[in-house]
Amino acid sequence: MSYESARYTELMSDLEKENDGGDFGQIEPFGSVTVNSSRGNIHCLAIVGQIEGHMLLPPENKTTKYEHVMPMLAAIEEADDIDGLLVMLNTVGGDIEAGLGIAELIASMSKPTASLVLGGGHSIGVPLAVSAKRSFIPPSAAMTIHPVRLNGMIIGVPQTFNYFQRIQERILEFIVGNSQVKREELVKMMLQTGELAADVGSVIYGREAVSCGLIDELGGLKDALAYLHGEIADVRKNDK
Repeated sequence: MSYESARYTELMSDLEKENDGGDFGQIEPFGSVTVNSSRGNIHCLAIVGQIEGHMLLPPENKTTKYEHVMPMLAAIEEADDIDGLLVMLNTVGGDIEAGLGIAELIASMSKPTASLVLGGGHSIGVPLAVSAKRSFIPPSAAMTIHPVRLNGMIIGVPQTFNYFQRIQERILEFIVGNSQVKREELVKMMLQTGELAADVGSVIYGREAVSCGLIDELGGLKDALAYLHGEIADVRKNDK
């Protein structure tokens, strides 16, 4: 068995233990599965690799496509047989518009949502991590915070730099509005020099992300699932 297969088997085993041997839907091509148990049906969505926007990335790149995720989130919100959403993040970042669009959808959902940063939630992965109602990160996971970077031809006029600033403001407002991090501290981490090779920004790890208020709680899969089950139980109690 390959390492990837072993890790998949281990993850499914952990999910089954947490859900009392619940039933799993088939893993879909988009990296998602619905876990069914007596405590509630939780849809697990993986956002991995690079967030792909309007331009197709090379086929050898592992990507998450916004045109797949956005309608899926709408379907989860409307589905009577899904009680909550777990977003598992291991992403290097990617397209700003696509990443923010997905993050806005998650933040606007009425159902219980939790995010879990695994390995890394870098760049535009930061807004995605804070978009859920409760965010979790293990001590070993990392998050890279840096200013906006654009590829391609850039026209050296004041309007270009004003555009950069406005994009940066959108990202800052979203992160600050959906987490406990102070704006001044976030900007300081974003403009840190001497930490990233040939770049500006900061890399923070699990405990740092929680201590600065960016992520809500230090924890892993069982903690995220326990939170969702608790929220689902509260919803069911209020509906009676």
